[in-house]
Amino acid sequence: MDDVTTRFVGDLIGRLTGPMAFRLVLQPAMAVFFAIRDGVHAARLGRPPYFWSLFTSPRPDRRHLLQEAWKAIFKVFSLAFLLDVVYQLIVFRWVYPFESLAVAIILAFLPYVLLWGVVNRIASARIHSREQTSR
Repeated sequence: MDDVTTRFVGDLIGRLTGPMAFRLVLQPAMAVFFAIRDGVHAARLGRPPYFWSLFTSPRPDRRHLLQEAWKAIFKVFSLAFLLDVVYQLIVFRWVYPFESLAVAIILAFLPYVLLWGVVNRIASARIHSREQTSR
């Protein structure tokens, strides 16, 4: 188990340099772009942040919310996963799927989820303030 953990951490650190290092900037940037786009769109529709809704909405709605959230993040997450697989094939000549999963979560999923909620709240507040001033 220690060998796997050591290899895993070493491989993750090794991704900071070498081939395809540009993706460490590109993938979070794409996640940020899509989070802003989707957060503003949801605010215009009057929807609360997805992940907050998972804890506050009734049980039947949770499945629908999870499906919508996965549909929104799928492209960015898949691209992050695929690029890491390509990186591993180039560097290691082997694929470690759990490493790719971890990289996709760190570079795509977390930035998207964290920023989506913030953007949604800011856009909702701006939309709400515009509605009050127009009255």
